[in-house]
Amino acid sequence: MAQLTKKQKKVAELDNEKLYTVDEAIATLREHKANFDETVEVAMNLGVDPRHADQMVRGMVSLPGGTGKDVKVAVFARGENAEKAEAAGADKVGAEDLMEDMQNGNLDYDRVIATPDMMGVVGRLGKVLGPKGLMPNPKLGTVTPNVEQAVKDAKGGQVEYRVEKQGIIHSGIGKLSFKDADLKKNFEALTQAVVKGKPSGAKGKFVKKISLTSTMGPGLKIDLAEVEGA
Repeated sequence: MAQLTKKQKKVAELDNEKLYTVDEAIATLREHKANFDETVEVAMNLGVDPRHADQMVRGMVSLPGGTGKDVKVAVFARGENAEKAEAAGADKVGAEDLMEDMQNGNLDYDRVIATPDMMGVVGRLGKVLGPKGLMPNPKLGTVTPNVEQAVKDAKGGQVEYRVEKQGIIHSGIGKLSFKDADLKKNFEALTQAVVKGKPSGAKGKFVKKISLTSTMGPGLKIDLAEVEGA
């Protein structure tokens, strides 16, 4: 039988049933940190079945402390809107040329944004962008005439959350090198956005469980009393 490492022994000593405050969880993750800047992630177990349209949970939220990630953004726009998108920091801006580039497999983007008039072009990329969750969507603010603001939001700490088949939302809320206050603000922004976005078809208890973890760290159960409305 393989021997446990010092870190594994330390993790094994944790009480799996303990409910942590957000502050306690962050402190515990720091005690078990790896030798690189780990991502801190929230997992929310929800009482929904996303196979039903009226139980889908999906949206965008701006994390006040940022994400610590360089977000790569592509924008479908022409003329003045294209110029505004470039000025706002978009990594790639185009029309038919961008569509062809994506059809050729160049899809190294975290967010794709489009002006409404470009959806005729973007629509041809449904089978390419859809499976990757990159298809622009007006409900998420990624189909908008204000591409300048959309690019700034994407670059400035806005993240998308979407419930998975098992009823769980996973989302990064920053890096372990962030200040405690910034991680806590990001945690609160994400969890409140999800709670406020409770779908009409959700019955019974909406938020069943929340845990906080880091890339190589333990998963810690958060006391639901920490989340307003949960």
